[in-house]
Amino acid sequence: MKILVTGAAGYIGSHFVKKALDRYPTVKVLAVDDLREGHAQALPDSERVTFHNISIANSEALDPVLAAEKPDAVVHYAANAYVGESQEKPFKYFDNNVAGSLNLFKLLARHGVNKVIFSSSCTTYGNPEYIPIDEKHPQSPINVYGITKLMIEQALMGLHLASGWSYISLRYFNAAGADDQAAIGESHEPETHLIPLVLQTALGRREEIGIYGDDYDTEDGTCIRDYVHVYDLAEAHCLALDKLLALKEGDSTFDAINLGTSRGASVEEVIKTCEKVSGRSIKRKVTARRPGDPAKLVADYTRAKEILGWEPKYDLERIIETAWAWEKSRQY
Repeated sequence: MKILVTGAAGYIGSHFVKKALDRYPTVKVLAVDDLREGHAQALPDSERVTFHNISIANSEALDPVLAAEKPDAVVHYAANAYVGESQEKPFKYFDNNVAGSLNLFKLLARHGVNKVIFSSSCTTYGNPEYIPIDEKHPQSPINVYGITKLMIEQALMGLHLASGWSYISLRYFNAAGADDQAAIGESHEPETHLIPLVLQTALGRREEIGIYGDDYDTEDGTCIRDYVHVYDLAEAHCLALDKLLALKEGDSTFDAINLGTSRGASVEEVIKTCEKVSGRSIKRKVTARRPGDPAKLVADYTRAKEILGWEPKYDLERIIETAWAWEKSRQY
C-alpha cells in the first residue's frame, strides 16, 4: 500500500505518518511538504518513508512523483492554519489552501487517484447554534481559514458527484498533545494554541498566560473548547483510510465526520491541569474578550463512533502530560 501524505512534516501530519508506520507494516509513505511551516526532523527515519520537499502548488515537481508512485490514497493535511493570519492575509490562504488543493486534485485525477482523506476543521461551522455540534449543524464560517476549508470540502463533493471520487472530511476540534515518547510534538511560529502557551509559561519562556475574557456564560467564566489528542486524530485518519481502501471496484462514498471528545474544558481548567502536571504555578492575566470567540465549542463525535468505530483515548490530563514531556525536551 502506498499513501501520499501532504503536509507530512507538520504537527498533525507527522504524528499520522508515525502512526501509519506502526499500524501498517508494509505501507510506503510518500511524504510531501514544502517545509514552510513543517519540520523535516518530525518525519521518521525509515526506508518506508520517502520525503519530497515540494509544494502542492508545484505541478512540475509533484506530477512525476505521482506518475512514478501511483499512490492508493491521499491524506491531505497541507494548509496554512492560523485563523488570525487568514483575516490579515486572505489571498495567502486562498492561494495555498484552495488553489493549492485544486492543483493537487487535478494531478490526482490525471493519474487515476481518487481516494482522499481531508484534514478539515470545526471552523467551517462558525458560531454554534447549538452544543454539542454535530455534522448536521449549518456550515457558516466566520473567518477566511474556515471558508477555505469549506471550499475544499465542496470541491471534493463536486469531484464525487462528477467523477465518482471517494473522500472523507475529518473536521477537527482543538488538536493538542504530543507523541507519547516526546520524540515529536507541536512547534509553531508563532504559537497560538493554548496548551503549549500555558506550558511555556510554566517553563518560564513566557511571563504570563493571557485569558481573553472571564465573564462568559460558563462555570468559571472562561471559554470552553474541546481538546482532542493528536494521536486520536491520527487513529481516526487510519480508520477513514481503511474504509476507503475497502471499497469494491467501481464503488464510491463520501462523508464528513467530527473529531472531538464531546467534553469541553475551560481555559481555567486547562491552566489548572497544566499546573497539576508541571507542579508549577502559572501566572495569569485577564484581558478583554476577542471578537468572535464563542463561549463554548464542543463536538458531538457520535458519527465518528458509528461510521469509523472511533473513540478518543486520551483525556485532558494525559493530553497535557504528553505536551509537557515534549515542551521540556523539544528538539525543533
